[in-house]
Parts: sequence; structure tokens; C-alpha cells
Amino acid sequence: MISILLVDDHAIVREGYRSLLAKQPGLQVVAEAGDSAQAYRLFKEFQPDLVITDISLPGSSGLELIARIRQRRADAKILVFSMHQNPGFAGQAMRAGALGYVTKSSPPEELLRAIHEVYAGRHALSADIAQALALEKLGSERIALETLTVREFEILRLLVDGRSNDEIAQTLNISPKTAGNCHYLIKRKLGVASDIELTRLAIKLNVLNLLELSAPG
Repeated sequence: MISILLVDDHAIVREGYRSLLAKQPGLQVVAEAGDSAQAYRLFKEFQPDLVITDISLPGSSGLELIARIRQRRADAKILVFSMHQNPGFAGQAMRAGALGYVTKSSPPEELLRAIHEVYAGRHALSADIAQALALEKLGSERIALETLTVREFEILRLLVDGRSNDEIAQTLNISPKTAGNCHYLIKRKLGVASDIELTRLAIKLNVLNLLELSAPG
């Protein structure tokens, strides 16, 4: 039986989700709280297997609650259940120590799936948040790509084509040392550690097609 502490400042919302969880075999809401301070007291008292909390709470926020709980018990399993669909909120919740983030607009099955994932110690995101986070990451990687100079972009094209630093130096009439330095700078700018990661990123961002367009002739 998974014991749950449910934290939300709207009693009617708690009632709705408590009845949903009560119908599920193996789940039991052992305590409820309407604010962060009460939630922390109940966490200490009941030691639940899982905490489901909103981020927007009266007084200190759900983020503060997550951090306090994790400080008290490093292995605490916390799932955020929030109306906020902004991936920035999800990122903050994860940094604070939550394992999962599900939006209130998600179907009930997503919440139930996330409960079991988080209880098992795995990360869980509702589909809308997972998509938003992926798009945000893709956006930051595209911005990083735009920081490359024309020379670095040309070297990237040759690297993805499987050329060595010596071959690149010969092709572009630069020294092997300059080619090596640029190779290092490209990886650093794009946030990758290896040539395999560099190629994967190029494929993901559809850079190969861009590079073909920029290739001579």
C-alpha cells in the first residue's frame, strides 16, 4: 500500500483527487494539507511513502516545501501536481527535489502512472510538460548553433562528414592546431563532450540538411 500526503490549498480539489485515489487498489491518502507549514508537520507525523503537492500554496510555496522535505529525508518521493504548464516551473520543481511533475489538465491516468513511477524512484512528467521541456531544450540548442562563426560552421560540416582535424586543416588551408582549437570550441559552444554527441545533435537539429545547403557546388 502506497501511503500519500495530498497537499493543495483548495479543499474541493483535494476532495476530488482523494476520491479518485481511494478507488485505486494499493493507494491510500493518509493525510491532507492546505498549506506548506501544515504539510511539513504532517509529513513528519505520518512519514508517507509519497507526497503529492501543488506549487502555488499560501505562505511559502510548494518549491520551499519540497526542499524542506528533501532536507529532512533525502529519499522522500515527491510528485508535483500543478495548474502551471510552464516548463520553467517543472525545472524548478525538479531542482528542488521533486521526481515528477503532472499538470492538472492531464487525464487522471497520467497522474496515476506518475504516482507509481515516482514511488519506484523514477522521474515522471505529464505529456504536455515533457513536450514543452523538449521544445525548450531544442530552442536553446538552436540558439547555441547560431553562436558558431562561419569558419566554425564550416568545420562542423567537415567534422560531421567524418573528416579528421588534419584533413580539415588541409581543406581549409589552416594549421592542424587551429583546426583542433576550433573543434574544441564548437563542442564547448554546443554543450557536447564527444564527436558522437556532436553528430547526434547535428541530426536532431536537422543541421545536416543546413550544412548540405551551405556546402559549395
